[in-house]
Amino acid sequence: METKLLTEFYHLDEFRFLDGYKKHGGYVNLAKALKMQPQAIIDEVKNSGLRGRGGAGFSTGMKWSFLPKNNEPRYLVCNADEGEPGTFKDRLMMERAPHQLIEGMIISAFAVGSKKSYIYVRGEYYYPVEVLEQAVQEAYKAGLLGKNILGSGFDHDMDVYRGAGAYICGEETGLISSLEGQKGQPKLKPPFPAVKGYLQKPTIVNNVETLAAVKYIIRDGAAAYKKFGTEKSPGTKLFSLSGNVRKPGNYEVNLGYSLNDLINNEGGGMKPGRKLKAVIPGGSSAPVLTAEEAMKATLDYECLAQMGTMLGSGAVIVIDDSQCMVDMLGVLMHFYHHESCGQCTPCREGTGWLNKIVHSILEGKGRLQDIDLLVKVADNMKGRTICALSDAAALPVLSFVTKFRDEFEFYVREGRSKVRGSFYAQMHH
Repeated sequence: METKLLTEFYHLDEFRFLDGYKKHGGYVNLAKALKMQPQAIIDEVKNSGLRGRGGAGFSTGMKWSFLPKNNEPRYLVCNADEGEPGTFKDRLMMERAPHQLIEGMIISAFAVGSKKSYIYVRGEYYYPVEVLEQAVQEAYKAGLLGKNILGSGFDHDMDVYRGAGAYICGEETGLISSLEGQKGQPKLKPPFPAVKGYLQKPTIVNNVETLAAVKYIIRDGAAAYKKFGTEKSPGTKLFSLSGNVRKPGNYEVNLGYSLNDLINNEGGGMKPGRKLKAVIPGGSSAPVLTAEEAMKATLDYECLAQMGTMLGSGAVIVIDDSQCMVDMLGVLMHFYHHESCGQCTPCREGTGWLNKIVHSILEGKGRLQDIDLLVKVADNMKGRTICALSDAAALPVLSFVTKFRDEFEFYVREGRSKVRGSFYAQMHH
């Protein structure tokens, strides 16, 4: 069953605009929050157990409380650089409910004492930027942004910033570099952005879905929010369901929901005559689950971590028995090789090697020892770089090769896919 907390009014076109949004309780909770003590808001968010919805799953209230207690200007940045393959929930949230995000951001900014915020949007998201820009202007005209918001004495300005199409800028320090006009390259931590972030000032970076959820925690209180989800993964979460299902799309469910139910109830099950083969549960960098494992999985941070994978951004990619795992790994490796920023040697060289090895297998030039070489290269890439892109390329390799080794061996021996003819033969017909 879907639990529509954030997405309750997404089917209404009017919800995109200020008047329609206000009709359904818009900005009432901002007024409520502005009468609270900032620390009380931080405590409420901490007590709600809200965890970062962009992938890492770190406690939001905890992150906020890392800000130094000083009078330095501080910044709030919304990470809307949704580049993880398979993820498209933030796009929906920006297109259908821009004011929900803006309201959540103003409340969050008030809580952390920030007078300026940025929404950093993925470069390819042309339409969401238009919708956001319009909503921000509406908010300014209505006195919800700018000086003395709702007569509270709190001033806040907000800008929409477009990325230039780099996956790496979804990593918070890379995003901050890009926002400053530098190369979008991740930086070593510490110092963490909460201490030294944008323009060397304390900065909080949160995902679109995280910030939008803050509004509902203020509306209903932490205890009510915790009634959704599981004890360690409270709340609802949007899942982007794609791949070989009848009804792909975004679905909001309680955390802890069964993956089997998401595929078969919300997703309408597999295409006629097809069987489930594998599921990538958290975006393309999450290790793959076999069909058998997927049937036992629940969609929460703990269960998936125990299964050796991760909830990540909530992108569930469903793979059926007509798909070739070697082809799929070829697509993923091309992506990570292309998106590496080249700063760290293990990632710059490793993503290139992985891409080369998988493609030589796909071209029918593979050797059996190449399969072990893939594992060896991937092993040497893990945990040795500034950011997690290197791991994001290595983890799928290790899980694909371990769990579907027979397909890789068949491809090397026969020069074609176990489940269909050669990928390259099909391409060149």
